[in-house]
Amino acid sequence: MVEMTALWLPILLSAVFVFVASSVVHMVLPYHRSDYGKLPNEDAVLDALRAQNAGAGDYVMPHCAPEKRNDPEMKAKLERGPIGVLTVRHGFAMGTSMVAWFVYCLVIGVFAAYLASRFLAPGVEYLQVFRLVGTTSFLAYAGAAPTNSIWMSRQWSTTVKHVFDGLLYALLTAGVFGWLWPA
Repeated sequence: MVEMTALWLPILLSAVFVFVASSVVHMVLPYHRSDYGKLPNEDAVLDALRAQNAGAGDYVMPHCAPEKRNDPEMKAKLERGPIGVLTVRHGFAMGTSMVAWFVYCLVIGVFAAYLASRFLAPGVEYLQVFRLVGTTSFLAYAGAAPTNSIWMSRQWSTTVKHVFDGLLYALLTAGVFGWLWPA
């Protein structure tokens, strides 16, 4: 068993590596540029949303309370479509989001370190550390992505890209931990 205090460096460095890699993935590489489309009359939609004065949050349209799911009027709305899920936010603070993402990367590193510290001894082979930390961090970075396609109708192509990103981040995390695992 390895003490968690011996793993602070791989936790921190893996978070830094993932943060840098995710910045390159989203700001330099082109494959995420097609994840979101533009509405045909975006300005009119935005004006209509502003007129609603909706607070920041997640909305589903048409909204269906559980007791109304068998109501003929609700069924007609759902059949008529469109059906949508909308996230509204007022402003966007890139710095705040980047800090939150880095903290999330640290948290994933802490959980991966915890599991590895409970199951692996000091001095184990690189590949043993890589497998355990890689699996743990892959589940954390990519495991929930398919639920957005299953329940929120996100395009599967977008989800596959996010799962690929999660694999990349997991490989980086596993590599750092394998490299810096205590002897």
